[in-house]
Amino acid sequence: MKRSTSDTTRSGALGPAEGGGRLLCVACVIEMIESDDIASVRKSFVLSGISGLLRCSPGALRELLQQDHRVGLHLTASLLGMLHSMEDPATLGKVDQVLVQLLMELHNEPSYRFVLDEIHKQLSDQLSMKSLLPVFNFLGNLVEAVPNLAFTLATQYASLLDHLCSALLYPDEALKASVLYVWLRLCGTAGGSAAQSVPAAIRDRVCILLLQTLANASSPQLINRCVGLLSLLVQMGEAVSVLMKSSPVLGSENQITHSNNSQTLSQTQEQQSPEHCPLPLILKKLLLSGDETLHAASAKCIASVLVHSPAQFSAPFIKADIPEFLFDRLAGSSDEVLLWSVYSCLVLLSEDPLFFSQCHSVYGIESLVRSLKEALRLTNMEVPKQGLLLLTEILERQPPNVRLFPSGGGFVAVSEAVLAGVSSSCMLVATQAANAGSALLRLNHQSIPVQYRQIEGLIEAVTNRFSELTPPPPARHRSSASLRRSDPSSQASRSEGFLLQALVCFQAACRLAEECASEPVLKENTFTAPSKHSPDTLESLCRCLLRCCDSVWIPTIIRMCERAPNPQILQHFYSVLSAQFTLLPSLMPVFAKKLASSGFYRLALEHKAHLCAGNRNPNLNASCCGFLQKLSMSLLTQSDSSSGSYQHDFDEVENLLLYNLPSLCYRLSDWPSLLREAPGLQLCEYKGPRATQFCLLIMLHLALQQGDRLLPDYTVFSSVVWLLHSVQDQGCCALPLSVLRSALYLLAVTQDKCPSLDGAPLNCISKALSSCQSFSSLYIHHPALLHFICRYPELAERFGPLVLELWLTKQAERSDSQQTMMAGVQEKGEKRDSQTDERQDPETTDTVELLTLVEKYPAVILTLLDMVCTREAPLAERALRVLDLLLRGQRQYEADLCANLRPTLLQALQRLSMENMGHSDQVNSLPLVLKLLCVLQTSDPPSSSSYSKMDGVHFKLLYHVSNIAGRLKPTNTQSLLPAFNYLYCCLSLSPAHCTDRAVTMLLSNSGLMDQLQTVLSSSSLSSSSSSSSSSAPSLPPSGLLCCCHLLLSSLITLQHFHSTQVHTSVRWSLDSAVHRLLVQKRNTDNLLLVSFLRFLQAQLDVDLASAVVCVSSGSGLLGLRPLGVEDGALYPLGTRGAQLLSAALSGLLLQKNELLLRATVNCLSSLLGFLQRKSPTTAKNVVCQPWSRFLLSCMISSGESCFLQPAILRLISTLLQHSSTAVLWEPDLLQVMEAVERRGVKELSEDAAQALRQLLSQILSSFLQPPPPEEHRQRVMSVAESLSLQMQAESCNQSLHSDVLRVGDVSICLSDFTVRAG
Repeated sequence: MKRSTSDTTRSGALGPAEGGGRLLCVACVIEMIESDDIASVRKSFVLSGISGLLRCSPGALRELLQQDHRVGLHLTASLLGMLHSMEDPATLGKVDQVLVQLLMELHNEPSYRFVLDEIHKQLSDQLSMKSLLPVFNFLGNLVEAVPNLAFTLATQYASLLDHLCSALLYPDEALKASVLYVWLRLCGTAGGSAAQSVPAAIRDRVCILLLQTLANASSPQLINRCVGLLSLLVQMGEAVSVLMKSSPVLGSENQITHSNNSQTLSQTQEQQSPEHCPLPLILKKLLLSGDETLHAASAKCIASVLVHSPAQFSAPFIKADIPEFLFDRLAGSSDEVLLWSVYSCLVLLSEDPLFFSQCHSVYGIESLVRSLKEALRLTNMEVPKQGLLLLTEILERQPPNVRLFPSGGGFVAVSEAVLAGVSSSCMLVATQAANAGSALLRLNHQSIPVQYRQIEGLIEAVTNRFSELTPPPPARHRSSASLRRSDPSSQASRSEGFLLQALVCFQAACRLAEECASEPVLKENTFTAPSKHSPDTLESLCRCLLRCCDSVWIPTIIRMCERAPNPQILQHFYSVLSAQFTLLPSLMPVFAKKLASSGFYRLALEHKAHLCAGNRNPNLNASCCGFLQKLSMSLLTQSDSSSGSYQHDFDEVENLLLYNLPSLCYRLSDWPSLLREAPGLQLCEYKGPRATQFCLLIMLHLALQQGDRLLPDYTVFSSVVWLLHSVQDQGCCALPLSVLRSALYLLAVTQDKCPSLDGAPLNCISKALSSCQSFSSLYIHHPALLHFICRYPELAERFGPLVLELWLTKQAERSDSQQTMMAGVQEKGEKRDSQTDERQDPETTDTVELLTLVEKYPAVILTLLDMVCTREAPLAERALRVLDLLLRGQRQYEADLCANLRPTLLQALQRLSMENMGHSDQVNSLPLVLKLLCVLQTSDPPSSSSYSKMDGVHFKLLYHVSNIAGRLKPTNTQSLLPAFNYLYCCLSLSPAHCTDRAVTMLLSNSGLMDQLQTVLSSSSLSSSSSSSSSSAPSLPPSGLLCCCHLLLSSLITLQHFHSTQVHTSVRWSLDSAVHRLLVQKRNTDNLLLVSFLRFLQAQLDVDLASAVVCVSSGSGLLGLRPLGVEDGALYPLGTRGAQLLSAALSGLLLQKNELLLRATVNCLSSLLGFLQRKSPTTAKNVVCQPWSRFLLSCMISSGESCFLQPAILRLISTLLQHSSTAVLWEPDLLQVMEAVERRGVKELSEDAAQALRQLLSQILSSFLQPPPPEEHRQRVMSVAESLSLQMQAESCNQSLHSDVLRVGDVSICLSDFTVRAG
């Protein structure tokens, strides 16, 4: 609008200068606004233009109005007047907008004060409050647009604020909403700092009126603004006090009159104080509404109130059943804001015991679990984290006498929610879930039956997260990364936080397992069906805990704490390790050994020294001490000590560790100085410097026993010697047994890297060991102890026999224990692990250690020999076994070990020969001495003089053994067997030309010959009676019969060789012999058959006419008398006997035993030789029997490995030698030739080569009829030539054949069973 006559000071051009702009006349605008004749539409248009100009040309109007400030105030007043006069909502909105823009354009304090003064004046003069609604809306918008105005209003316009309070008493809800809009902007400006400046009386009045308004509000706008203002007020502690104490009259708004005394009436109403606080009830009503926004806002208000003083303000909310309604809101909502608000509110409410006493936790736990499952699906991880925090608080504070989970289903649901939280991708959520798991694993939260499987799943889920943990930065980056590490949001910090909570959870699981183990109802799960083999058991849980701890937790924690040890983590870690020793005692021996061998002694001691010195971290120190004590006591229970005072030693060590471990916070490098420290006066047995030294020794011992060397060997050795010397210098020689045992062990194990002891140190050790009444109480089954004692003659003389005796005793006990264990496993039908199958027998290992000891210290042999001769049978037998292995596997201990032993054995025999063998109360060591003699004889090296002459000690031994054998009772088979065996070995292993004196002496010993006769007679009698009588006499042991046969065979052969005079002959029935081979061979063991055939062979070699054995024969072999020519020539065998014996030997040729096959072939060869000498016709008939052809065909068809055996080759050669028609060139000999050509002569054994050489020689000498073709003859000559060259090369390196085969207690000289050539 333009007026040319207007005053130029009231008009001006607005807009760009170059365009001329638009001319605005302020006076015209004011005139239009104030005129009642102008339509509201035109006014609205003008206001829109002014608003546009203010928006498009900022600053232009300010310059115009600054020419005369009165014009600006006039314009402002006119616009304020329009707020009263206008009724059109659109126009009112334009007025509000232009006013705010204008004041912001002017932007000066006088303008603001003018507006506030005008509004105050309107409130003071206005009788109708309803017309002020636009004013209140404008004031709210202005405060929002100009935040600094809030401070002015709060500090300088108290009366205006008071009018605003009074306006809330007006019944119109729209008006109240506009007033509340002003208060919202006022209290919400600058983070609520302006609200702090509001006078206390006005603030309190606002609180009271707000509660009244909210209690009666019905419109959504009013309710939302009330809740908004309430949420701001509850952030101020003073306002909260008023809100929670006041109780305005919540009457009808119609009762409020609009008179001048309305303020007085309202104040009277405000001052009333009913009994109950209405705020919880008001918020409860909001929770019952269907608006989730109101639910969340209500929960936030409750939380804000409780934050100020949970103890003071929780009770009214709990009594109003607010927790119940909050839990109900959780059940069906997935709104992030609502869930987080309710969780936070309930966390604060749970701090009040009233929350639990009124069973709100029991009521809401199911809703909480359901909401947690929904919250874990949200993207905002703060929500499930807050929910898990609420669950943790409820689980931790729930009274033990009120169960949250009376049935298994409730516990399963909660554990699943916790497990889902642990598996969350957010590490902070997983940490809080682990914390909730710790609270869940309390005994009072367990249902009956206990859900062990769910607990296992929770532990395994926590364990599975360890692979994601990030260790702290390396030491070289720690200074630069210290800020990042301390930052809770850093990955390393989160990992460390999760690990700590996980350890607390694991420790809670261990504690729960211990508590369940002490409660039979929980341990056995008695409500589980008896026939149901469920994995849901306490043992399964304990095994899960141990498995996770061993395979994952230990390596993870060591990795995480390797660079920067965390005292809290380590405290719980060692507590968890200690708990394992209680949960599964049966598995602790293996677990303890694994820990100790993995360096856990060193680890725990270093952590104590680094983190606990100077009384720091007492909880960690206590945890470390508890772990070290349990580890040490577990290892001690596995000790091999033979002490009878085991319990006393156990208690002694336990007390030493208990009293001294807490103060032992020294680095390992300081231990040597501690061990060498002069302790002074010791007032208490278990406390003080000396007790600390004892404690160090025990731990050094137990750690070293598992391979963990805490200190260098030289340091340990010298420190122990010094300590022993120091103790004795104080006048006390007797150390505690456990300490002395540890000292002895340390000296033994560390001796290899230390110089030898002499003089005073050695005397000190000897004195210390002598102070113990029983050396067995100090003994530890370790090879180093053997070597330490035997290394020093002073110690070996006094303690050598004792330590060897204990070693052999322990060896037997360990072997018996393992056999018992394996028998138990087999009884149960369990499969042994492959590692168990491959594990070496302890007895074998211990014996090898003894052999090594003997190799290093040969004097030990005499001690073992003395045991054989003088100690009880079990110990003597074990010593004999060692000497047996020693002699049979003789290594170069001395030039002639056997020669050194024989004089001692001779003395033992001389003493035994004078003792009364019948006294049962004496130790019968004769069998053991005789066995040792057998071992000695069969172990004598080929170069020994015993093979070249039979005189000196050898002859004396032979003499005493033969005399003792002659005087023994026939029933004393334990001694007779080794005696016969020794005599046989002496004769068989010595060259024939050196045995004349021995044979003469033996054959002149009538007692010995009678013993041989008794054994043979009992064997024959038993054999003949077994077929005719059921009460046949008992057969002598087969080993004794073997030795008897072998000894007689040697005597027959050597007597014939030397033509020795025989004083007493042995009678023997040939009928019984043939009968045994024909009928009883299936019931006779192979070894007895072998010895029997050797005996028969020796007699056939001398034509059954030896003076040693008087052979008798009956009609079964010879037929009727008088004898025919053939029978007479073959006497005492006869023709029938020859045929029967031949058939019996032919049957034995089909046996698979190589030694038996050799003995059979040799015996058959001797039989044919006997027949050839006595009756060539009979010999021809025997070898030409059809059975011979069938037998040979069977052998040839058995394969190459069969017919290239020396015995088979010798059989073919024997048949050819006696012109048997059973042998053919093709296919028999041709197959032999082809097999030899394929294998090659170099691959043949010595015996096979000898037999093949004889066979080829017979083929070339025309023994075979018809002879082979010429081409085949050339093949035979070629093989024979190659064989001759090979045998010549081998003869250069050939040594005396002296192999001995031991079968049980019987030693057999294999030279007696070598396949003989020709």
